[in-house]
Amino acid sequence: MRLLNLLEGISWECLQGKRSMEEKHSMEEEHSMDKEVSAVVYDSRKIVEGCLFICIEGVNFDGHAFAAEAAEKGAAALLVSKPVEGLEDKDISVIKVEDTRYAMAFVSAAWFGHPAKKLKTIGITGTKGKTTTTYLVKSILENAGLKVGLIGTIETVIGDVHIHAENTTPESYILQEDFAKMAETGLDAVVMEVSSQALKLHRTQGFVFDYGIFTNLEPDHIAPGEHESFEEYMECKGRLFRQCRIGIVNGDDGHAGDIVEGRTCELETYGTGKDAMLRAENLELVHVPGELGVNFHVAGLMDFDAHVPAPGRFSVYNALCAIAICRHFQVGIEDIQNALRTARVKGRIERVKISDRFTLLIDYAHNAMALESLLSTLKEYEPRRLVCLFGCGGNRSRQRRYEMGEVSGRLADFTVITSDNPRFEEPQDIIEDIKTGIGKTEGRYVEICDRREAIAYAISHAEEGDLIVLAGKGHEDYQEIRGVKYPMDERVIIEELLAGGLEHI
Repeated sequence: MRLLNLLEGISWECLQGKRSMEEKHSMEEEHSMDKEVSAVVYDSRKIVEGCLFICIEGVNFDGHAFAAEAAEKGAAALLVSKPVEGLEDKDISVIKVEDTRYAMAFVSAAWFGHPAKKLKTIGITGTKGKTTTTYLVKSILENAGLKVGLIGTIETVIGDVHIHAENTTPESYILQEDFAKMAETGLDAVVMEVSSQALKLHRTQGFVFDYGIFTNLEPDHIAPGEHESFEEYMECKGRLFRQCRIGIVNGDDGHAGDIVEGRTCELETYGTGKDAMLRAENLELVHVPGELGVNFHVAGLMDFDAHVPAPGRFSVYNALCAIAICRHFQVGIEDIQNALRTARVKGRIERVKISDRFTLLIDYAHNAMALESLLSTLKEYEPRRLVCLFGCGGNRSRQRRYEMGEVSGRLADFTVITSDNPRFEEPQDIIEDIKTGIGKTEGRYVEICDRREAIAYAISHAEEGDLIVLAGKGHEDYQEIRGVKYPMDERVIIEELLAGGLEHI
């Protein structure tokens, strides 16, 4: 592809590459830019002859440091955000932009032929509910006969291909490549999670979402390398509504007004409040052997009864959000109802069938906010005992450990403290921090460092009517210890324990 074509849609300045450094006539400048590019590269390890190398400046690295290497390897052009030295005698074009990450999104979209224009694009942002809602949307639309791709925390799904996710929202080049593959596969739409980091780093620039969605907002990801403050976190989330045609927001969330401030899209709301355009009414908890769920009535823009086989008010919000999206695809009520009943999301309040005597769930809740929401919801179903098994990740905030310990001690009837991903810390040190938090409560607990042994203990000591939740790992199928990820899937552990004759009835 020609270099000038890749730069369409962004402002740039040519620092080097004119026929003569003294001549600055636009025709000569244009001529020097009219060259063929063999590849678009932002990883210095992938530099090839004739490529456009984009110098990305990160927290721990700076692609500008590899400018000379790119020139030596025969790169056709560099995209930079600041001057680079030592290239004066090199036959390479150097193009300066204000932000190379922002520019890369547009360059990547052009490189892959603007594939988002061939798909209906749905982007979902918010603190909680993104993953579950993407799978609900995919299930509903596929029930209606559409072919739908998915990009999110757990995986990227393109037709029959499932790719393990490294980031909730991939880098802009990967995102556009995925869009291109989806279009080539013949998909009709893509539903994706849009993280605050992705919006901050411009990964979703270069195209306009057909639908931008906001689920909710609570303090999270406020730390070095993420967001400096809650205000910045909120501002980044709100950028989605300047990058979409139709915005759909949870009108019950107290931050909804701030999130859509300065929006450029049409706006719709959903929620349980009377002013919501799409509402859930008459919520009724359902607790029968084998299921925790909710019945409710959908009113406003649609009118029908619905059921979700997942517990709590947040499950209703997830379902209502999915309905609000799929309404725009003219999906029939029966298709929506059927999809809500059958959709399952790995590691999100996922039930693992063991016995009718008690209920066991696996959930990704890995911070105090998520754990409190989960345990509060489960308490509404009035189990005989609410048992919470969890650990905390190493090389992360110790405050999170204190808080999660305090939450479980306060809300669970019994806690099993164990290991999560200790990373480069000693598991027992992490457990001691959790115990500090739980010590602020009167909560009963046991500590079992080995997670497999902890799960065996929870199951073998289950009592009639118990509700047991294994929190923190969710969809993860590994445990990270000293820089190595060892296979560890809680579902597999449970199967192996039962196959080994674990007493649980």
